[in-house]
Amino acid sequence: MARIALVDDDRNILTSVSMLLEAEGFEVETHNDGQSALDAFNRRLPDLAVLDIKMPRMDGMDLLQRLRQKTAMPVIFLTSKDDEIDEILGLRMGADDYVKKPFSQRLLLERIRSLLRRKDANDGIVVADSEETKIMVRGELSMDPLRHSVSWKGNDVSLTVTEFLLLQALAQRPGFVKSRDQLMDVAYDDQVYVDDRTIDSHIKRLRKKMRTADDEFSAIETLYGIGYRYNEE
Repeated sequence: MARIALVDDDRNILTSVSMLLEAEGFEVETHNDGQSALDAFNRRLPDLAVLDIKMPRMDGMDLLQRLRQKTAMPVIFLTSKDDEIDEILGLRMGADDYVKKPFSQRLLLERIRSLLRRKDANDGIVVADSEETKIMVRGELSMDPLRHSVSWKGNDVSLTVTEFLLLQALAQRPGFVKSRDQLMDVAYDDQVYVDDRTIDSHIKRLRKKMRTADDEFSAIETLYGIGYRYNEE
């Protein structure tokens, strides 16, 4: 049973979404501000967190920044209808997905399930003897899907579930172009719609993280209007 943390200062959202998730078999914990959530996460991390951006004491952006210092736990942001800047900034900081308010609870449920399925696969809960589960080495890059570990030139790099899946998809076939639509299919279920900006934000964040291991990292190439490809170095 996966544990889901809901962090929002709107009690109506906490109550209604909790009821839905519990009815679907999830264990749910709720927090009405970022600081109380962080205190709880320091004691025990949930399997996935849904964070509102605008909250008292500590907002969602600050909470995400603290979390990404120590965990790649999947995070979904709840954003206001017109907060496009917050969506982009949140993805660049390492959120895996976002849902706009007012939102369909069923859509949120599907996005939670989608991220958990990918987390389980990368944690080795669903294991198959295939190329996707073997350690992959591409030049200076090494990826171990079962341990969700990535290293570049021997230096470990911490990636979120979505970032890991995107890098894996690109590196599996060096030199071959992956369109944004193909990368969306890798990172999200078919029933979950995301736009081009979401993929671009994940790639930008991915590059930034890889450059913490090597400031000259340039293996992910952008082909404007087409997509991305991995160039083995």
